Amino acid sequence: MEFTKGHGTGNDFVILPDPDGALDLTPGLVAALCDRRRGIGGDGVLRVVRAAKHPDGAALAGEAEWFMDYWNSDGSFAEMCGNGARVFVRYLLETGLATPSGAALPVATRAGVVRALIEGEAIAVEMRRPRLYDTATAALGGLTLTGTAVDVGNPHLVCALPSGLDLAALDLTRPPDVDPAAFPAGVNVEFTAPGEPVAGTDGHVSMRVHERGSAETLSCGTGACAVGAVALHDVGRDTGTVTVDVPGGRLVVTVAEDSCWLSGPAVLVATGEVTLPTLRP
Repeated sequence: MEFTKGHGTGNDFVILPDPDGALDLTPGLVAALCDRRRGIGGDGVLRVVRAAKHPDGAALAGEAEWFMDYWNSDGSFAEMCGNGARVFVRYLLETGLATPSGAALPVATRAGVVRALIEGEAIAVEMRRPRLYDTATAALGGLTLTGTAVDVGNPHLVCALPSGLDLAALDLTRPPDVDPAAFPAGVNVEFTAPGEPVAGTDGHVSMRVHERGSAETLSCGTGACAVGAVALHDVGRDTGTVTVDVPGGRLVVTVAEDSCWLSGPAVLVATGEVTLPTLRP
């Protein structure tokens, strides 16, 4: 089976070209592909399939040719992945499955159709506007924080650290304890700390994230959108641009009236073939 490896600010993915939806992709195979010692390694799998050829994308085939079939590293599905969408678009462009133009490139996902634009070395994707809808708590290592629940097509809980606590010192090797009644499908939990002002933006935040189905990752695009929206809300703004630093680099989030743009690098680093019998559980 052919594969490509790519990442967006360190959020890394195994990309599988499967235009006609012919691969027998299972949760066990996905987990094996993402295993960092016995497989290729990644935070998730991006299957590149025509929307018309995938049951979850067929209804969107009239709006987008390609469907991003995204799987978490544990073999579970996710509705959306912001960094994954940017890497997915980079793959489409570099393999000639799509051509760059002045118009936005549509991509079908389980959270609907997203649009992408090329910004020099960066790729920006337009996603739904984050919706702040509730508060909940997350407990981690004896620390209990109240966070803001945010819907970005997938669920997030954004928790600001109290002044004086070091973001880098958090132990995210185990998931934060979150009330399952508040997030029955699980939740991505972001921990944030304010950064120094960045020229041309309305805020600057550093974050770390524990992603459902993938543990801690170096970056989370939808999480950055959630964090940006909360940062703007906390200063009384509904729209604006926020710089979000993640362990894997820097993203720029622009919250508009009816959408949210996520911009940052998307890089393909390798292509190859994997021998399936060595991976199957």
